[in-house]
Parts: sequence; C-alpha cells; structure tokens
Amino acid sequence: MIAIIPARGGSKRIPRKNIKLFHGKPMIAYAIETAILCNLFEEVIVSTDDEEIAEIAIKFGAKVPFFRSKNNSDDFATTSDVLLEVIDQYSKKSIHLDSVCCIYPTSPLISSEDLIRAIALFESGKFDTVMACVVYSFPIQRAFRLNTKNEIELLQPDLIETRSQDLEPTFHDAGSFYFFNVPEFQKNKTLWKGKVGSFQLPELKVQDIDNMEDWRQAEMKYSELYK
Repeated sequence: MIAIIPARGGSKRIPRKNIKLFHGKPMIAYAIETAILCNLFEEVIVSTDDEEIAEIAIKFGAKVPFFRSKNNSDDFATTSDVLLEVIDQYSKKSIHLDSVCCIYPTSPLISSEDLIRAIALFESGKFDTVMACVVYSFPIQRAFRLNTKNEIELLQPDLIETRSQDLEPTFHDAGSFYFFNVPEFQKNKTLWKGKVGSFQLPELKVQDIDNMEDWRQAEMKYSELYK
C-alpha cells in the first residue's frame, strides 16, 4: 500500500497554503511525517504541479515520482482525478496497486495512531472505502434557509421542538484521509460508492482550513493536542 498526498500549488483563499508555515513547519510536512511514522506504507508520495512543493515534500521524506498533468492542475480537478492519475502512472510501470491511502496535506491534527486504527477497520474486509468522519457539532435537523425576504424557512419544521438529545446524530467527511480499494475505485471513479465505512475523529482533530480564521483555529487545536 502507498499513501498519496495531493498538493497543488494554486491555493487561492490562503496563498501557498500547502507549504505555509504552521507552528514552524510547512503545512504539508505534518501529513508526510504522520504517514511515514505509522510504518503502514511502502511509499509516501506527493502529487503536485509545483516545484517548490515537490522540493519541500522530498526534504521531509516523501517521493515525487512525477509532476501532475496540466489537466489535473487547475481549480476544476477533483481528488478522484488526481488519484486516478497516480494509479495509472504506477500501472504504466507495471506496479498494480490493490489499496491506497489518500491523506490531505492540510491535516496537521491527525496522528499515526489514527491511521493505524483506521487501517485495521479497512483491512477487516467489510468496506471498499474507510473515510475519516466527524459528528456535526449542531443538530442539522435545526437547519434553515433564508428566502429572498431574508425570512427563515426551516428545513425540518416538524423537528424544531424536539430535544437536541433526541435527534439522530449526523456526521460529515472530516477531509483528512481515506483508505480505499483500488479496483473498486477505478470502477466507480469516486470514493463515495460501494461499501463506505467511517472512522470517527474527535472534533479537536478536525478543522477545515479555507481562510485565516480557520488557520488560527487549527493552530489552537494543534497546541491543545500536541504542545
């Protein structure tokens, strides 16, 4: 099994996000070091279109066997597109992968222990994909939209008086890592089909990083976890 870290250079909302210093190290370094430390992978590779990202990735122990194609380097390329490209490049070298772990470069909060526990679930054979997930911190059954008059329209008005503790917990993709079966993924072209299992992370280990407020939240969580 290999680990693939997709990291393109064209981040818009936080420029150079993947290599911006986070607690003194480039952001991507955390994902690389975590993947190496768990001793689960034959190779930890970074898929990028950016020479500086490639240099930093290699410095911290990852491999960059090729640069990403132009088609998979723009804002419209999906994670699935990138993973399929890497798998295809390995196939051209007569290396046929059975399973892969995709780790996002902006995942400084996860640990090697998380990956070790998650792969045990994946290798149980029950699932084609195991993705990190986290519980919604507020009941989504209380969600509402705003109409053109800025008035509230409840999505589930019949549940508005139900006690929070009586509402069913709901979860979302943590955006951290995914273990997946390669043949099944090649057939479906997505990680969301087939038998998809979840590995639940605590809220402290999950942070979407799309703006500087998110970045500061991630830094505070990291300090709480690891300092």
